[in-house]
Amino acid sequence: MPITLQIVICMLAGLGAGLGTGFAGMSAAAVIGPMLIVFLDVSPYTAVGIALASDVLASAVSTVIYARNKNIDIKNSWILLVTVVATTLGGCFVGDVLNRTNSGIMGGVSIFAMLLLGLRFLLFPPKSGGEKLLNLSKTQRIVRSVLCGLVIGFVCGFVGAGGGIMMLMLLTGVLGFETKSAVGTSVFIMTFTALTGAIGHFAIDGGLAENWIYLVTCIVSTLVFAQVASFVANKIKTKWLNLIVGILLTALSIAVIIVEYFI
Repeated sequence: MPITLQIVICMLAGLGAGLGTGFAGMSAAAVIGPMLIVFLDVSPYTAVGIALASDVLASAVSTVIYARNKNIDIKNSWILLVTVVATTLGGCFVGDVLNRTNSGIMGGVSIFAMLLLGLRFLLFPPKSGGEKLLNLSKTQRIVRSVLCGLVIGFVCGFVGAGGGIMMLMLLTGVLGFETKSAVGTSVFIMTFTALTGAIGHFAIDGGLAENWIYLVTCIVSTLVFAQVASFVANKIKTKWLNLIVGILLTALSIAVIIVEYFI
C-alpha cells in the first residue's frame, strides 16, 4: 500500500477519534485501533498503544477548553480518576500475558456499548441539571466510582477501547452528570489514563519504532479535530450536544460493526 494512502487512513482515523474525543469524551482507541488493525495490518497490541498515545494530547487540549468553560467536575470524580489510572497499568500487563486472547470479546463489548450509549443519547438524553448527582450521598459516589473505575481501567489497559465511552456512561447514567460536564470530566480523566496505558503498552510491546509514521499522523490529526469538536461542544446548547453525541456514537458503532463483522 502506498505511503500516501497509509497516511490518509491514519488521518481519517484521527478525524473520527478527534471528533469522538471532543464531542463525547470517548477514547481514540475506539476508532484508531480497529482502523489500524483492519486497514494497515498493525498488530492489535501496538495499535492500542498508538491509539492511547493519540489520546494524550487530544484529551489534554480538550480538557483545557472544557475547564475554561467550567465544565469539569474534579470534586466528584477524583476517586474515579485515581481508580481508573491505577487499574489501567494492570490491564496492560494482563493483556500482554494473555496475548490478547480475549480481544475479540472485549472489543465486541466496547463496540456494542458504544451503540447502546449512542442510542441512549438520542432516545433518553441526560437532563441538564444533574439531579441524580445531587441526590447521591458521599458513600454512594465513592462506592460507585471505585467499582466502575476498576472495570473501566482494566478494559482501557487491556484493549485500549471503552474507557471514554464507559466513563461517559458512568458519569451521565450512574452519577447523574450533565452532558457537558460529563464529557469534560471524561476527557480530563482520559488524559491520565491514556498516558498510563500508552507508556505501559510501548514499554511492553516496543512497536513504536517501526510504526512512527502512523503514531505521528494519528496524534496530530486527533489533536486538531479534538480541538475543533471541543470548541463547538462548549458553545452549543446541551440538547444539540446530546443529539450530536448520539448521532456520532451510533454512526461510528454501526460503521465499526459492519467492518468488523460483515466485511
